Amino acid sequence: MKRFAAMIFSLMLIGGIGFLAYRNNDWTGAPSATGAPTPAAVRVQVAPAVQKPFPVEISTIGTVTVLASVAIKSRVDGQIMEAHIKDGQDVKSGDLLFSIDSRGITAQLDQAEANLARDQALVASARRDVERQLALVSKNFASKQLLDQTSANADSLAASVRADQAAVDAANVQLSYTEIRSPIDGRIGVVNLPRGNMVKANDTPPLVTINQLRPIYVAFAVPQRELPGIRDAMAAGPLSTSVTIPGDKGGPLTGDLSFVDNAVDTTTGTIQLRATFGNDDTRLWPGQFVNVTMTLRVEPAAIVVPDAAVQHGQSGTYVFVVRSDSTVEMRPVTIGRSLGGETVVDKGVTTGESVVVEGQLRLAPGMRVEARPAGQAPAADTTS
Repeated sequence: MKRFAAMIFSLMLIGGIGFLAYRNNDWTGAPSATGAPTPAAVRVQVAPAVQKPFPVEISTIGTVTVLASVAIKSRVDGQIMEAHIKDGQDVKSGDLLFSIDSRGITAQLDQAEANLARDQALVASARRDVERQLALVSKNFASKQLLDQTSANADSLAASVRADQAAVDAANVQLSYTEIRSPIDGRIGVVNLPRGNMVKANDTPPLVTINQLRPIYVAFAVPQRELPGIRDAMAAGPLSTSVTIPGDKGGPLTGDLSFVDNAVDTTTGTIQLRATFGNDDTRLWPGQFVNVTMTLRVEPAAIVVPDAAVQHGQSGTYVFVVRSDSTVEMRPVTIGRSLGGETVVDKGVTTGESVVVEGQLRLAPGMRVEARPAGQAPAADTTS
């Protein structure tokens, strides 16, 4: 029993001596000049705060909409004799789309033209009668009353001619409706009624719908707080707007802001805008969702740091700045916009200062750091 107690006492003594030796040396085993432990420097990655031009942009989600969409309907009753288009076809303004049976309207036109020719002949005869009556009345061979009756008859027949001409014009208009042509350049949707179907004037559903794809709109909404900046930018000239299409391998498409709504939506606090794009390659498609970016202006000398440098705490936003003695300072900052992985610092950092972008969780104010540029691999440890 006494031997066991002696062993325990010896182990405790050796442990105490080791602990005292540990306290009087730094983390690498070198003795400290003051006798207090000196912690090793924390390895961090840093990046400089730089001054450069920085765009002021608004980014949001938009929807592609058409400038014009026309539902094609027949304006006369009849049978579709021919559909000259197929689903999804591109058409030009004036292209023939459908032919409607025109035989009944052609017959009405022939009748109206015959009535016109008859009444024109009667008018010519009545005018000759008027001329003869004038000659007789001038020689007192006929009464003036007979001349008045002859003139009234000629005027009545002239009115009939005008009515006949109107009937001919109306029949021609109806006949023109039997050929349905495209009113715009665009793209055909689904042809709902092919050849052989009966149609009625202004019947539903439409025969086909045509959407104009060139040019095309992108509609989007922005918060009302952005409206003053947008109006100022528009006053300086056309406001450039670019869109990117999710999943599309092509680059951004550029257009101009063409419409700002006349009221803010009180329900959402947003205002509707619309930009126009040429869409010559038809990459924009109606109903598509796109990413919209408007560049309002460019700040010529903004101080910029990487997004990763900006930290958020209970007392606000801050960054860790590496001082000349390789210690860090936790400095409060006022930040502005972020774009492309960079953030504008309005207040708190000056150009050229190094800010920590990786390793902040291990830092506290005043700690020593071993800094290396962001993206650089750490140096190999050569200590044995």
